[in-house]
Amino acid sequence: MSFSDSAKRTIKIEASAVSSLLDRIGSEFEQACKTLLNCKGRIVVTGMGKSGHIGNKIASTLASTGTPAFFVHPGEASHGDMGMITSDDVVLAISSSGTTQEIITILPLIKRMGASLVSMTGNSQSTLALTADINLDISVNAEACPLGLAPTSSTTVTLVTGDAIAIALLEARGFSAEDFAFSHPGGALGRKLLLKVVDIMHTGASVPKVQESVFLSDALLEMSAKGLGMTTVVDKNDTLKGIFTDGDLRRSLDSGHDIHTTPITDIMTRNSRSINKELLAAEALRIMEEKKISVLIVLDEQQCPVGAVHLHDILKAGVA
Repeated sequence: MSFSDSAKRTIKIEASAVSSLLDRIGSEFEQACKTLLNCKGRIVVTGMGKSGHIGNKIASTLASTGTPAFFVHPGEASHGDMGMITSDDVVLAISSSGTTQEIITILPLIKRMGASLVSMTGNSQSTLALTADINLDISVNAEACPLGLAPTSSTTVTLVTGDAIAIALLEARGFSAEDFAFSHPGGALGRKLLLKVVDIMHTGASVPKVQESVFLSDALLEMSAKGLGMTTVVDKNDTLKGIFTDGDLRRSLDSGHDIHTTPITDIMTRNSRSINKELLAAEALRIMEEKKISVLIVLDEQQCPVGAVHLHDILKAGVA
């Protein structure tokens, strides 16, 4: 058999195993989800070997989607880590056979402390399944391994069942993209959903600003000094009257304006786009892309410029 033939056979076997799960999503799954959703403590996932690796991933997925969870190795639980589990927790125990000795050993302790127990097993008549308050069937007709030894289909089915639980709980909680970002502040999504304009904007003396009484030459000096490719134009009360950009400069020079005698008010752009400092940087990027501009002025309630955000600032922050 070729490598490709072997791969295709494996995929077909595992796909069939996953498809069979659809018929098992019923009252037990509903009850398990309700138990997990109503948990006053945390979801404690446990499992040995390959089931443990899958359990660790399930715990991580639960935690990142709004359901506090962590993984406890059942072997370590017998040597002190049982102290990590409380009566307010729900234990999610995973064992394909349902007879994993390390899990069976701690079952009496789990029951004694009063923690709820949800099991995921491939044998509904096993010790673990019969001891649990709720058992979810993760049995498979065959492993993809031709020897029937290496956990393959069974681990895939377990993982998919865990994902199904996590997403069902996510939707039940009304978990939002912003909630997800709080769990992933270091990722691209976190930056996109958490970073605000105020976090990256230029402030104070770094904001280019000239009075409306100046000439074009004065505006050019300010633009060169601040390096944002523009300057704001304000009145004596510091209220924004307009903005002068590199684009305005090119157009004014093409029109033959004298930089020493042309009032800035004659060539500045009025009614320029501005943004509130509390808006997301991603929103600033959207406006820039839509209007084909590279800078936005940040105004306070009195319409005075208090900041400026440039496209380069947003890109540098990794929001795009």
